Amino acid sequence: MGLQVEKLDNNMVKVTIEVEPEKLDAAIKKAYNKKKSQFSVPGFRKGKVPQNFIEKAYGVEVFYEDAANILIPEAYSESMKDSDLDIVSRPDIDVVQLEKGKPFIFTAEIAVKPEVTLGEYKGLEVEEKKIRVTKEEIEEQLKKEQEANAREITVEDRPVKDGDITLIDYSGSVDGEKFEGGTAEDQTLVIGSGTFIEGFEEQLIGKNIGDEIEVNVTFPEQYHAPELAGKPAVFEVKIKGIKEKELPELDDEFASEVSEFETLEDYKKEIKKNIKAQKEEAAKTEKENALVDQAVENASMDIPDAMIEEQVQQMADEFSQRLSYQGLNMEQYLQYTGSDAQKFAEELKPQALKRIQTRLVLEAIAAAESIEASEEDFKKELEKMAGMYQMETEQLEKMVQGSQKEQMMDDIAVQKAVDFLISSCQTK
Repeated sequence: MGLQVEKLDNNMVKVTIEVEPEKLDAAIKKAYNKKKSQFSVPGFRKGKVPQNFIEKAYGVEVFYEDAANILIPEAYSESMKDSDLDIVSRPDIDVVQLEKGKPFIFTAEIAVKPEVTLGEYKGLEVEEKKIRVTKEEIEEQLKKEQEANAREITVEDRPVKDGDITLIDYSGSVDGEKFEGGTAEDQTLVIGSGTFIEGFEEQLIGKNIGDEIEVNVTFPEQYHAPELAGKPAVFEVKIKGIKEKELPELDDEFASEVSEFETLEDYKKEIKKNIKAQKEEAAKTEKENALVDQAVENASMDIPDAMIEEQVQQMADEFSQRLSYQGLNMEQYLQYTGSDAQKFAEELKPQALKRIQTRLVLEAIAAAESIEASEEDFKKELEKMAGMYQMETEQLEKMVQGSQKEQMMDDIAVQKAVDFLISSCQTK
């Protein structure tokens, strides 16, 4: 097997791979065995037609495409193992020569990892954020806890008011025609929550249990169902029940019920402590991001488009997986947002570029400062992961081996590079 490497612009390379004729013949034979049952030739039973008869009847090239698909992945993978290329994109394949008795030749254009020229990254200036917890923030958190522990009281002697929990039946129509998803029974609706179309909830205020009313609204221009977007709709609504929230008193008894503290004062101190910890973590992240952004801005590198496209695809796959946890798929999301796959990918490009630049610069800093992940670092990270996934550390370690371990070690080194930026920075 032969390999030639040609450097192109913008950190792209073109590799030409030549495969021996014997291997091509073997791949054609494999393709024949795989597909021979699909061919009919007079005088032979289906699946029993000799290879040369099929090639005479359908053309000698009949198995070429399948043979190429068999050869290319194996030949490409084997060739790249023997090269010192640091590949960061999928190959763009082009077949150059495919003919019986001759070497099989194809090319692959690929992006390789760009070199980074670091600028200033030591002693960078960053603003030190002062952490302060206000009385209003404590009260706001306390109110959220109070709301979460409220009781629902059935109301029968007054009309609906803002904040009530109503039980309703409704049936909607546009241009006199009912539409999909526009009808429901025993639907719970909190007035003022903004759950329904703008203007719907307000029209229930002042109405009583048993009332049947007509609610007029207009769907938003950017509504997820295009056939309804911007159109006026009429809902026939019946109010079947009203409940209101009864908030518990904010006293020592409340504190002892919702926390491990006996007094409201001690509970407030704990809330303050937690808010402060959250703010400190947010400030630390903000500081890290500011320093990394400066280091990236001061560096220079040439990012190939193929590398960005690869990152965009990875980010899209990650997003699609998160959607699946919510019971949605990408097609549904794009429909709801009025977008399409191409537009979504374009929107991801700036974020993808920043992610690539950040990683490359931090890896370059780690290399420049001889920052590496030790086995001790690896063990500590495993312990944290084991705690998250409720697994034994030893069990997890058996699962994280080979390339996975290498990736983890690289990630740890990158984080240590961030820690280096923080330790060497100047605050203002």
